[in-house]
Amino acid sequence: MKTTDKIRKQLSDHPVILYMKGTPDEPRCGFSAKAASVLKATQVGFAHVDVLSSPLIMQALPEVSEFPTFPQLFINGEIIGGSDIVEAMYQSGELLPMLKAATED
Repeated sequence: MKTTDKIRKQLSDHPVILYMKGTPDEPRCGFSAKAASVLKATQVGFAHVDVLSSPLIMQALPEVSEFPTFPQLFINGEIIGGSDIVEAMYQSGELLPMLKAATED
């Protein structure tokens, strides 16, 4: 399976997924820490991929998302943005309804 196909499968399998450096419990960069902490604060479940341990995904994801930096948050397969965008959307009240809508059955 090509790396881009693997990414597309992850995006279709997980309504909320964060591609980050490290893990939500052990982030390995400040921006990833901020994005993970905002998502944790929403108390909505999310999947994550540690791009540092998946270098092919780290290399291919910016081509798929057309977003150059990490972390990258996707909701329902659509790129939302990085840590600053995620934080701003949380503070404005936009993020939580999007997360809840994506994860409700």
